[in-house]
Amino acid sequence: MLQNNPELKSKIDQLWNKFWSGGISNPLTAIEQITYLLFMKRLDELDLKRQADAEWTEENYTSKFEGTWIPPEYRARREEKDTEADWARKLQDEKKYQIEKFTLRWSEFKNRQAEDMLQYVQGKVFPFLKDLNGAESNFTHHMKNAVFIIPKPALLVEAVKTIDEIFAVMEKDSQEKGQAFQDIQGDVYEFLLSEIATAGKNGQFRTPRHIIKLVADLVQPQLGHKIADPACGSGGFLLGAYQYIVTELAKKAGTTNIKPDEDGFIRTSVAATLTDKAQAILSASLWGYDIDSTMVRLGLMNLMMHGIDEPNIDYKDTLSKSYTQEAAYDVIMANPPFTGSIDKGDVNENLQLATTKTELLFVENIYRLLKQGGTAAVIVPQGVLFGSGKAFKDLRKLLVERCDLKAVVTLPTGVFKPYAGVSTAILLFTKVWGPKDQVDKPATEHVWFYEMAADGYSLDDKRAKQEGYGDLQDIIAKYHARDAEKDTDRTAKSFMVPYSEIVDEKNDYDLSLSRYKEDVFEEVHYDAPSVILDRLIQAEVGDVDDSELAKVQSGIVRELLELKGIIG
Repeated sequence: MLQNNPELKSKIDQLWNKFWSGGISNPLTAIEQITYLLFMKRLDELDLKRQADAEWTEENYTSKFEGTWIPPEYRARREEKDTEADWARKLQDEKKYQIEKFTLRWSEFKNRQAEDMLQYVQGKVFPFLKDLNGAESNFTHHMKNAVFIIPKPALLVEAVKTIDEIFAVMEKDSQEKGQAFQDIQGDVYEFLLSEIATAGKNGQFRTPRHIIKLVADLVQPQLGHKIADPACGSGGFLLGAYQYIVTELAKKAGTTNIKPDEDGFIRTSVAATLTDKAQAILSASLWGYDIDSTMVRLGLMNLMMHGIDEPNIDYKDTLSKSYTQEAAYDVIMANPPFTGSIDKGDVNENLQLATTKTELLFVENIYRLLKQGGTAAVIVPQGVLFGSGKAFKDLRKLLVERCDLKAVVTLPTGVFKPYAGVSTAILLFTKVWGPKDQVDKPATEHVWFYEMAADGYSLDDKRAKQEGYGDLQDIIAKYHARDAEKDTDRTAKSFMVPYSEIVDEKNDYDLSLSRYKEDVFEEVHYDAPSVILDRLIQAEVGDVDDSELAKVQSGIVRELLELKGIIG
């Protein structure tokens, strides 16, 4: 969407430049501070919209900005020794610190003078934001150590002004092009996240949104599924699952005005067609974990800005001994860290692979986290498919014998640029046998391979949108019709390989596509050497009779004539 809206992209670039020139040069710090401001703005807009909708439908809605708010540090706390008089006095003292909630709205505080605005946002608005869902909420717990560090009043004023302009352009775009406002907002937020230059540290890469949508269309999560990402970052895969489910429910409810996006996917974040019960089920279905507290906060706010009021994103190392969940999820969608490592002494003892490589441990852990019959789609470096080490082979053996390994989709090298040029693949598998089950027979019968050549974007650092969808929609269509491909041509983009071939002595559990793909060699006819030499000589001297060639003194021509005489 941003490729087609230069005005919006320009506004976002202005916002980044203002933070850079205003003294916040660390991109991760900048995106965190920008996110807080976006959240304040969106919270105000959503609240006003819900108030207006409630008046129209005559439903009950209590504004988040109705009444008064007391900062946690000033709230009265009753002790056992307090008499009624003591308690009454404490309550009376508490009232001195009451703040009218309506003054904490974006639309209210943005009209303050610069110095006053900065003090008010730092001292009142931001603490209110941190306390938004109550003292016991997951959001408040993870916002506890968050700080608002915009250093200059002028920077805050400029940022507030620019964000207002960004929202105005989004609203205009929504009205003119018919795209849901939440979806445009999602595009903007994802674009902001893409600017995090520190992405790629320890093998962590932001997954492009169209790849997330591809994975969701392959897995097809359903309402009622318990869905997880054990290395969720900013929550992209959880949001992808949410949007897929909401879209399918909207289509079932008769919604017909959702148009395909620039990558050919039909998506909406608007959950208007969901009943309260369905919304509650869906919100309780999404679970994410990450070891970076900043990314946990970004993920929480990302999902909240898309309509999920209480996201289940937590700070946890899912590979460590402290994480004990097992067989808990119906669907897992993930792009876990590549090339990272974990302290051998902290690896969960339930993980059997003899390695500290996170790209292997995460896949095994995802297998353990799946319920029997649960399905996972995991992005891995292609080295996992053919690595010769014992741990690599043991993991592949687990995938084809204890799981139904449905597909291996190789991705082009440039998909994760500009962060990295690593070659990757998507593994899709369903857990059939548990870690302690006796395997009666291997769970995999055939593995479907697909070699993606293009994803609809240039494969250089610019990742510019190309015409068409690349192979995205072809992959989805052929994957869901793959059972008809058991005898397909191995020279095609996609083909099936039987279990027996994968495990035979020659292949020994190798899952690299090149092992099974047959190359097509096109016969090329070249002119005879003498004809080529005549063409080179003519290019040097022009149209000259053979009798005149000897008179030409060019060294190049003499050498070409000598060479022609040698070969005849």
